[in-house]
Amino acid sequence: MITPALRRLATGVTLVWCALFTLTAAAQNLDAVKARMLQRVTAIDQLKEQGVVGETSRGFLAFVGAKQLQADLVAAENRDRETVYNAIAKQTGATAADVGRRRARQIADNARPGDYLQTAAGKWKKK
Repeated sequence: MITPALRRLATGVTLVWCALFTLTAAAQNLDAVKARMLQRVTAIDQLKEQGVVGETSRGFLAFVGAKQLQADLVAAENRDRETVYNAIAKQTGATAADVGRRRARQIADNARPGDYLQTAAGKWKKK
């Protein structure tokens, strides 16, 4: 016979197991995101050097002009950045938008001369 105490214990163990599984799955997902982002660094740097893409004030890539080379690559990078910003926001209690804006400032500080950066007003400028 299952007593109420045993039922509570089983429920608690199940909840802990589910939480651990979720955390493990999330960590594995973020590891995969990081790996994909690292694989794209060289291609993104080349697009920046060509003046095709720049960094927005929200922490995402955007096309600077009409030339939209490797649009799939840019979209994939932005999806992964959104995943990372959401994960950080969840851990810190911030919003993903705030995390993205903070990241944009870091990116701007470390940008190379000639990289396009978007101002908060939406205008592109070269560093």
